[in-house]
Amino acid sequence: MKIPSSIWTLLIGIVLTLVSLWYGQNHGLLPTAASDEAVLVDGLFNTMMIVSTGIFLLVEGILIYAAIRYRRRAGDNEDGPPVEGNVPLEILWTAIPAIIVIGISVYSFEVYNDMGGFDPHSIHEAPMTQESMAMPGTAMAATLSAGDETTAALPDTATPAVDNADQMSQMQYEGNAPHIQVNVAGLQYAWIFTYPETGVTTGEMHVPIGREVRINMTANDVIHAFWVPEFRLKQDAIPGRQSEFRFTPRKAGDYDLICAELCGPYHGAMKAQVVVESQEAFDEWMQEQLVASRETLNQAVAVNPAEQSPDEFLAPYTKDMGIHPEMLHQVHH
Repeated sequence: MKIPSSIWTLLIGIVLTLVSLWYGQNHGLLPTAASDEAVLVDGLFNTMMIVSTGIFLLVEGILIYAAIRYRRRAGDNEDGPPVEGNVPLEILWTAIPAIIVIGISVYSFEVYNDMGGFDPHSIHEAPMTQESMAMPGTAMAATLSAGDETTAALPDTATPAVDNADQMSQMQYEGNAPHIQVNVAGLQYAWIFTYPETGVTTGEMHVPIGREVRINMTANDVIHAFWVPEFRLKQDAIPGRQSEFRFTPRKAGDYDLICAELCGPYHGAMKAQVVVESQEAFDEWMQEQLVASRETLNQAVAVNPAEQSPDEFLAPYTKDMGIHPEMLHQVHH
């Protein structure tokens, strides 16, 4: 019994569809999905895999069939019948790719919008102030008299924004906000993270599970790129501009933050850790950072109770640093 070509076409179409659907959902090409945004990106990627797998199998199947069916046979030296054109077929293979491209474009725009990509305030000019150009995490020392009520001028990214060390000792972190704000600075060849709520600055980013994380990012020197594969996030850090984006972590663990933009000879070593943990663990970590910042502040600020001259007061400190008193006198004057 000869099966009609229409039946064969239907059966082949069903098989191709089932195989494409299965492989598009079970390709195993993506890392662990650790954020809400990763689910959106994975859905788009799986859809593209389903479509591309179906097209690949269809095209390769037709090529293999044609190579076998119309192969050259012994004793057959004649050319095949001339084919001048097939308008319906040309319309078909033009319309189908156009529909696929438009559909994927609309889908990708929806995903990008859901991730906050179309927020008009996502990228704006950053004021180039002297403070923003200073390297985060640096410490400064100053001399204070016993009655002075102000502390040394420390960078905002180095210590919590408090009036003095006594207030810092009383500070308690309370994670009541619906989201976590993190300021990120990229520089050759490291990432610096600052939590504006407390002023804590670290080289390792900690975030709690289930709370939205809002990133305000810039670069201190050249273009860098914030890329965490498990979060499906990649955003450029550009000097003089602030890039804003957000994500919500959903799976605890340690994830690599990789610079995905060639930024210099040691670009490959520019990595940091993003630690996703429970709210309790995050609060405990934040308190530890506050204590460490308070101790750093106490060590960085030197008090001059005897109201000595700067040369006399700094002499014990500069001696250990190899600075001669003459040099200090010249700098002072």
